[in-house]
Amino acid sequence: MKKDFKEFKAFIKNKKTAVVGIGVSNIPLINFLIELGAKVTAFDKKSLEDLGDVGRDFINKGVELSLGENYLDSLKGFDVVFKTPSMRIDSPALQRAKAEGAYITSEMEEFMRYCPAKIYAVTGSDGKTTTTSIIYNLLKEQGFKTWVGGNIGTPLFSKIEEITPQDRVVLELSSFQLMTINVSPEVAVITNITPNHLDMHKDMEEYIDAKRNIFRYQGQEDILVLNRENDITNSFQTEAKAKIRLFSSKTEITDGGFYKDGALFIDGHEVCKKDEITIKGMHNVENYLAAFLAVKDEVSREVMKKIAVEFKGVEHRNELIREVKGVKYYNDSIGSSPTRTLATISVFDKPVILIAGGYDKHIPFEPLAEKGWDKVKSLVLLGDTKDKIKEVFLKVIRERNINIPIFMTGSLEEAVKKCQEIAEAGDYVVLSPACASFDMFPNFEVRGNKFKEIVNSL
Repeated sequence: MKKDFKEFKAFIKNKKTAVVGIGVSNIPLINFLIELGAKVTAFDKKSLEDLGDVGRDFINKGVELSLGENYLDSLKGFDVVFKTPSMRIDSPALQRAKAEGAYITSEMEEFMRYCPAKIYAVTGSDGKTTTTSIIYNLLKEQGFKTWVGGNIGTPLFSKIEEITPQDRVVLELSSFQLMTINVSPEVAVITNITPNHLDMHKDMEEYIDAKRNIFRYQGQEDILVLNRENDITNSFQTEAKAKIRLFSSKTEITDGGFYKDGALFIDGHEVCKKDEITIKGMHNVENYLAAFLAVKDEVSREVMKKIAVEFKGVEHRNELIREVKGVKYYNDSIGSSPTRTLATISVFDKPVILIAGGYDKHIPFEPLAEKGWDKVKSLVLLGDTKDKIKEVFLKVIRERNINIPIFMTGSLEEAVKKCQEIAEAGDYVVLSPACASFDMFPNFEVRGNKFKEIVNSL
């Protein structure tokens, strides 16, 4: 049962409140907490100079700032601590605050606890953003006032008093956001689970356990949508209390979602043909099946088909940038894991020139080489992981006695230049790095935009 937001307002008033991280989601949170009468201290590694106008604005509003390298040393004596999603709950500073009796929470956790509208939440290793965006578009097209948040869209907690019980909310949730949450949505979707973020999680089991929180606190009337063809998600059937809805791209499921003979079916009824979907690839067929199952109680099959035909996808997700001298350039900067990149390059009708490499999340690259070798014409590598990726591809090249030229480069500009040199008319050049961006760029969006800028200047 959702709680009344009046309870939170009464609780937070005059409380000594810490907000760790002055980032995109926490700036509106801090402003909102001030409005609600909390006594706020904001913590960040950045300096006041780095924060610029944001920092000065907070000082003017009476917010205390704890900044710089040792910013967490003063996280003491607080009633409430809002942590940033990427901060581990077992960090010494948070453990200390908890031992002192502080209530540790996050913007997303409090939003889910008090949101008056029905929540659809999506998690998974791949396909989260696309599936979230499809669900958002389906509900909106059906006529609901729909809000989108979590990893994408806008921070929603500060807007909670504008949301009504008649509205619908769609959230994309990462393992970091889920790790500490003890509240689950009415409708939960898990697209798939494969190794990811092993730089942040202790091990694969901790990563999987974080994902479980999306359904762990659901009731019997809630809904959980699972991928039948993924061993990990399929195994959740035995653990969940909610009603299970399964989707599959390989198996006929009469009371679920499935793909067969070029068409997508929900509960045995055809919704649309695969070829009618604008965003290509079997992974997107799965994303649509998951989304359709999530909303089938509230959205008509006509609307489902309309969105399948009209939705053009999300930026940085296998996005065609332009064609230069017969060569098409695609930006899949979101491809930050080997399985994600494998799904992307599998969409094309012939092997691609692949630009890969980046920050090391300690995920094995073998699956990309072993299952993707026949989808790669040439490999152009960059970033911290370029030697690791080269090594696994060389092993497959030797074992199979095949030829995949591999080029090592020092920057994205150099990589694109190399692709232009080796590409012939009719080729596809695809940036899908199989790695995060943090060795060279602050995030995948900046990396994707830089790639687009380089390609547009060719």
